[in-house]
Amino acid sequence: MEIERKWLVNGWPENLPLIREQFMEQGYLSVRPTVRIRREALSGGDTEYVLCLKTGTGIARKEIEMAVEKQKYDEICDMIGLPLIPKLRRTYGLPDGLSLEVNHVDEGLPTEFWYAEIEFETIEQAENWRAPDDSLAQYLSEDVTEDPGQSMGAYWLLTRRGQTEDEK
Repeated sequence: MEIERKWLVNGWPENLPLIREQFMEQGYLSVRPTVRIRREALSGGDTEYVLCLKTGTGIARKEIEMAVEKQKYDEICDMIGLPLIPKLRRTYGLPDGLSLEVNHVDEGLPTEFWYAEIEFETIEQAENWRAPDDSLAQYLSEDVTEDPGQSMGAYWLLTRRGQTEDEK
């Protein structure tokens, strides 16, 4: 089970310790249910290839992730046949021990945008979480967790396939 909240943000946050940086590329075979392939390259580290399956919407969704070999990743990308979505993710430590993942998507393109996510252990923890200071609260002021059309799958349909989720 994946339990997370999502915010639209502008730029990288200030005054938070950087834990890691990853460059990612991801594409979708399906968005409902989600069947996604992703390459995750850790800055100065290893590269992983991950197949992800998700169902549901909103704050809690069923999720299965599994590692795949590069050859299978390449074959799945070939099946997709569309440009993958590039994104740079920086993960920051929060004072409460949680991590804030900030993503810069499609840098340099007209569709470029930023979003942030925090994963939680329980739905109650996610619903009750508040930013520990005013600066972070202002940075995370646009909560889109429950807003339709705010998933990366919806973004994929719109920017790579020219469709909305309703047209799927």
